Formats: sequence, structure tokens, C-alpha cells
Amino acid sequence: MSDPILNREERRARQRGATRASILEAARAVAAREGARNLSLRGVAAEAGFAPAALYGYFSGKDELLLALAADDLATLSRAMREAGAGEGKLGAAASAALELLRNNETLAAAQGALPAQSGGSEAERLFNGRMIAALKVLADATGQKADSRDNQCDVVLVAAALGGLALLARSGRLAALGFTPEEILARLDAHFST
Repeated sequence: MSDPILNREERRARQRGATRASILEAARAVAAREGARNLSLRGVAAEAGFAPAALYGYFSGKDELLLALAADDLATLSRAMREAGAGEGKLGAAASAALELLRNNETLAAAQGALPAQSGGSEAERLFNGRMIAALKVLADATGQKADSRDNQCDVVLVAAALGGLALLARSGRLAALGFTPEEILARLDAHFST
């Protein structure tokens, strides 16, 4: 015999998850239209068809909402790198896939401003951190190095920082102004960090 209280709790949890997902979908639409930096809870609420105050039951503010969007984008980034780095030239392929996503993604850049100066431990921040670590593990796999030493972990962070910086330079047109192509820089990155 089923427990009616448990079924009610499961329904509530599913409904809460669906509502959260619809808020994130609305936030992504607003961010695509107006830019992630210009995201407002009022605009997201209007897009989702909710009263602005209803969003506070899911996110404490704009920063948490941005972190949730960025965490989703990090999961997409990890998947793309894993799929691209499955064959030969793992790092080059994974880095190329990462660069393509990062060049066209404003949410991750905007989320940088949403991260607190000191780790506060909110659920959104923990989710973001977990997804960032997962992306770093995919990069570690793509380099062919085990992330079992501080030096190897540092190399993976260097690769990630290089990809982030490269995406910024490419997106802003500064890389071309310097006379470089993304492919040229990715080849150097692959040569330095692949085993």
C-alpha cells in the first residue's frame, strides 16, 4: 500500500523542480535577449509568468540565479569537452569544444561577478563549484594526466584559465588584433599540456 504523505511530498518535489526549471528557462531567454549582465528577477518573473516575489522561493536573488544558469552551462561544457575529447588529440579537441562554448556564453562571465569574495556555502554556489570541478576533471582526462598531484592539478587550472582568457580575447576581437588565431593558441596549449 502506498503512503499518501510520501506521494504528496514526491509530487511537491517534482512540482518544485519543474517550477525551478521553468524559471531557469525564462532566465536563459531573458539573458539571451538582454544579456546576462542585465538579468533582473523582475524580467525573469515576467517571462516565466510569475509574480517577482515568487522567485525568491527558489533563488535568494539575481546572483543565485546567475550561478544556477552558469552551473547548467558548466555541465554543458563538461559534456561537450568529454564528447569532443573521446578520440585522438584529446586536449586539442576538448579545448576547441570548450572555446566554442565559452566564446558564445555570457552567463559564465556574468557569474564571475555573482560569486562571493569568500565562499559562503549557498546551495547555488556549491552546485557551481561542483560543476566547475567536474569540468576540471574532464580537462584533466583530456590532458592525459591524472589529477593526483598538486603540480598536475595546477596544470589543469592553467589550461582552464588559458581557455577562459582565450575565449575573452577571441570574443572581443582582441586575439585577431594581436595577430593570432584561436587554432594557433589551442595547438600551443595542446603541445604544452598533453601527455
